[in-house]
Amino acid sequence: MHTMFRIAALAASTLLLAGPALAPAASASTLVAAAATGAHGAAQVVTIGNLEISGGFSRATLPNAPVGGGYLTITNKGSEADRLVGAASPVAGVTQIHEMKMEGDLMKMNEVPDGVEIPPGATVTLKPGGLHIMFMQLTGPLVEGTSIPLTLTFEKAGSVEVQLSVESPAAKGPAEDHSAHGG
Repeated sequence: MHTMFRIAALAASTLLLAGPALAPAASASTLVAAAATGAHGAAQVVTIGNLEISGGFSRATLPNAPVGGGYLTITNKGSEADRLVGAASPVAGVTQIHEMKMEGDLMKMNEVPDGVEIPPGATVTLKPGGLHIMFMQLTGPLVEGTSIPLTLTFEKAGSVEVQLSVESPAAKGPAEDHSAHGG
């Protein structure tokens, strides 16, 4: 089992770092979801308590890929810190908060068991090559042009579901919706 975890971790870091090269519940009073309508890649902003979550996306995976990543931005508009302590999605058997960082000349990826602090007045970005959501034991491929649900759990604000748009395997961010500009 330990060997299997190492293989999954190696595959995950390969996908998250070299993906482009390899790729062919909160109450209504505290939750306000303002999703732009229209084409795939439309921006979604979700607010829970003093936290604003935006820019959510994932990258398409190859069939039979065991892992994928989720990325988003969290802004704390309040005067107290909060903490992202958990994540869950039906697209994966296991969903964790991970961090990639250099240790010497080796890139390492580890779970962040205590979660991620969102300081008051600050913005924290989960992005490729850094902090991110790790989807392990995928139930199927993440398909470009679709979206996947992700439930985020915060220490103070509670839980909220967001949608991550599934972009190309080389995506560095969510696609922009240019429909308001006439195409």
